[in-house]
Amino acid sequence: FFQAEDDIRDKLVTGVQTCDLPICSNFVRHALQTHADWNVNTLDKLTYAGRRENLHDVMDHDRHVFVHGDILDAAVSGPLVEQSHLVVHFAAETHVDRSIMAAGEFIRTDVEGTFTLLEAARRAPHLRRFVQISTDEVYGSVPTGSSRETDELRPRNPYAASKAGADRLAYSYWATHGVPIIITRASNNYGPYQFPEKVIPLFVTNAIDDRPLPLYGDGRNVRDWLHVLDHCRALDVVIDRGVDGEVYNVGGGNDVMNVDLTRRILQVLGKPLSLITPVADRQGHDRRYSLDTTKLRGLGWTPQVDFAQGLAETVAWYRDNPWWWRPIKEQDPQFQAYYRAQYNSRT
Repeated sequence: FFQAEDDIRDKLVTGVQTCDLPICSNFVRHALQTHADWNVNTLDKLTYAGRRENLHDVMDHDRHVFVHGDILDAAVSGPLVEQSHLVVHFAAETHVDRSIMAAGEFIRTDVEGTFTLLEAARRAPHLRRFVQISTDEVYGSVPTGSSRETDELRPRNPYAASKAGADRLAYSYWATHGVPIIITRASNNYGPYQFPEKVIPLFVTNAIDDRPLPLYGDGRNVRDWLHVLDHCRALDVVIDRGVDGEVYNVGGGNDVMNVDLTRRILQVLGKPLSLITPVADRQGHDRRYSLDTTKLRGLGWTPQVDFAQGLAETVAWYRDNPWWWRPIKEQDPQFQAYYRAQYNSRT
């Protein structure tokens, strides 16, 4: 929550529930650093990817309150939304691989959880804006060109489908009930504090330990990479200048094949290409995502972080902060069980 007198950004609820880190925790830091008139409350369920360590440096900040709770629990999340002027809803199950293994939690959190927050938003007397964080994956695979906000949604995996459902549900609350909804669809984020099941932190930390980097298929799948701080700045822009009921694509303009990304990571770390280990491809693996960001750029936003520099800084962060990721990879039995189930049968 962020509070400011006589400002439309009176309070912000950031729903952080197994969120697509690093977005949530970095946005909390960004808000505290750039908006001196905002008070921040973070709601986090603290499931496997939601960790207090992600906010270790702001837990005692005098304008930040941490709330341990589930967005599905209306008794907890409802009052937080109802007293707010601004809600930014990050909370989601986000990992495609996990959604293929077990889709139920994705439907409950991403769709039913969003419904719970939207119902509270209907009752919020001072709510000025509700930002629904969606994803470029709702468009499905894009063989050529770039997806525009008006393109058909064709999600091809359970995670993408759950986000598409939440995306359209949020829109319906604007169209039907007049809730001041804005939807953002972002490309792949990268940066510090991203859970090491995701490709960049997984490959960086594996390479640091000279472990194989399990690259799906031929490695030629393409993703657009967006630095998390550019994403945070984009959210500032849509909060200030966006139009209710509209969708805004947020992309970094860095279309990179997975195999090239892997090579770049190894190059930054000075590790051999022999660590690349091709594994059986993921089911329904979308070949390419790409976003047209003309609409958001029209509001005055452009990405500022050069990809080569941002990637190098991200690699350096994981190299310099083993205290954050080693306990996950080396001591968390849930993560180790997931890793075995996900990759051992593919090698």
